[in-house]
Amino acid sequence: MKQLSPSPPHDPATVYLVGGGPGHPGLITLRGAECLRQADVVLYDYLVNPLIVEHAPRSAERICLGRHGRSRIWSQDEINHAMVEFARAGKTVVRLKGGDPSVFGRLAEETSHLAQHGVPYEVVPGVTVGLAVASHVGISLTHRETASAVALVTAHEDSTKPAQAIDYHALAQFPGTLVFYMAVTTAAAWTQALIDAGMDPNTPVALVRRCTWSNQQTIRTVLGDVAAQLTPRSRFPPPVVAVVGPLAQQPVPLDWFAQAPLRGNTVLVTRPREQSAELRDLLLMAGADVLLQPTISIAPPEDWKLVDQAFRAQVTSGEMRPDWLVFSSANGVSSFFDRLLYLDLDIRLLGAPKIAVVGEATAKQLARYHLIADLVPGHYNAESLADELAPLAANKRVWIIRADRTREILRDQLASVSAIVHELIVYRSLDVTTPDPDILHAMQQGQIDWVTVTSSAIAQSLVQMFGEVLGNTRLASLSPRITDTLKQLGHAVAAEAPQPTNAALVDAIIHEK
Repeated sequence: MKQLSPSPPHDPATVYLVGGGPGHPGLITLRGAECLRQADVVLYDYLVNPLIVEHAPRSAERICLGRHGRSRIWSQDEINHAMVEFARAGKTVVRLKGGDPSVFGRLAEETSHLAQHGVPYEVVPGVTVGLAVASHVGISLTHRETASAVALVTAHEDSTKPAQAIDYHALAQFPGTLVFYMAVTTAAAWTQALIDAGMDPNTPVALVRRCTWSNQQTIRTVLGDVAAQLTPRSRFPPPVVAVVGPLAQQPVPLDWFAQAPLRGNTVLVTRPREQSAELRDLLLMAGADVLLQPTISIAPPEDWKLVDQAFRAQVTSGEMRPDWLVFSSANGVSSFFDRLLYLDLDIRLLGAPKIAVVGEATAKQLARYHLIADLVPGHYNAESLADELAPLAANKRVWIIRADRTREILRDQLASVSAIVHELIVYRSLDVTTPDPDILHAMQQGQIDWVTVTSSAIAQSLVQMFGEVLGNTRLASLSPRITDTLKQLGHAVAAEAPQPTNAALVDAIIHEK
C-alpha cells in the first residue's frame, strides 16, 4: 500500500465519492467531472475508463486501486484509511468508482468511515451498468404489458454474512426484469436457485460483457443454459451482468451502439494532451475505445525574455511591428495569446497584422481568440504555407510563432523573397521517453488495434518509446510525409489520411479496419 505522510493539524478536505458510469467516458455526470477538476488525489477502480480520470488536473495524484492479474487489489480498510489520511493532509480526494457508488459499490462502508473520522464528503451518482444495458444493448428493462418493475441483484453475496439474504422464491415470481451483477463465477448457483424456486428454465437471459465499451459483447440464451455459457470463466470473463426476463429476448429495432464503425477497436492517440481532444472525440463517436499516450509534451520556453522584449518594443515605439503573424501550430496560437494576456496586453499592441496559419486545426484555435486567419494554405503543411505566403510577404516584416523544434523551410523561403523574419519561440516540444505501464502492457499483448501518428516528431518519439512492440498494432498516418518518416524508421503504415485533418484520419482508419 502507498505510504502516507503524517497529517498536519488542520481541518480535513472534502472527499467526493463519484460514480464514473459503466465505461464510456461520455457517461460520467457533469457534477462528477466538476469534482474531478478539483481533485488533488484520485483513487480509482481498475474498471474506470482512463479517459474519465483525464478530467483531473495534471498535478493531481492518480492512484489505481489494483488490477486483477496485474497488481494487488487494495483492501477496503486500506481504501478507507487512504481517503481519511489524504483528506486530513488537506487534499481534495475523489474516490472514483465504476457505475454508481450506491449500487454494490460499498458506499455505506466508506461514508460511515469518513463520518466516524470527521471527514466531510459528497456522493455523486453515476450511471449503473444495469441501467446502461437498456440504451447500449437494445433491452427495454420495463414494458407496460410484460415488465412493471426492475430489480438489481448481486450474484456474489458477502460470504461472511450469517445467512444469505436473497429470497430466490420472491425473485422467481418477480413481475419484471432482474439484473444480476457479478454474474460469472456463481452462475451455476444463482441460476439453479431461481429454477429451484419455480422460474422457468426457458426464461430469456441476456449476458452482457463490458457494457458501453467498444468491445461490448452480448450472449442471448435462456436461464437453464447460462452456466454452460459462462463456463469456463475465460470463455466470457467479467465484468458481466445478466438480464433475466421476457424482455431480454426482444432487441429494439435498431441496436444503434452495434452500428458504430469502429466498434471493437482500441485506438491509441499519441498527440500531446493539449491537442488530443478533437481526435479523441471523433474516435469515440465512431465507436472506438480510446487510450492516450502522449509521445510529446508541451512546455513553456525556458526563458520568455526574447518574446517579452518583442512585445515591449511595441509598447514603447512600435519597433518591429509585424505585417504578418504566422502560426505553425495550434499550440503556438494559445501560447502566444496567453503570454500576451499574462502581460496585460492584447492583439491591438501589434497594430493590424495579417495572420497566416499552417492548417485547419490552427485556424480553429485562432478562432477561439475571436480572430480569423487571412491565409490558410490549400495543403496543411509548411511547404504549402511557405509557397502561398512568400509572394504576399515579400519585403514585409513577418513574425513566425513557433516551437523550439521545427523545420526551417518557412523561414528560409520567406528570407528568399527579402521578408524580414523574426522567430518567436513560445513553447518547447519535449519527447516523452517512458510509456504508461498499462499502455505498454496493452501494446505487448496486442490489445491496441490502431496507433495514430500525426507528425514526424511524434513518429520518431513513438518508435523510440515502443520499438519493435509497434509491430503488434497498425499505424495510421496523417500525411504522406509522416508515412515516409515511419517507413524510414522501419514501420509500415496501414492507413493514411487523404487530407491532413483529424476527421480524414478517422475516416482512413474506418476504411482500412
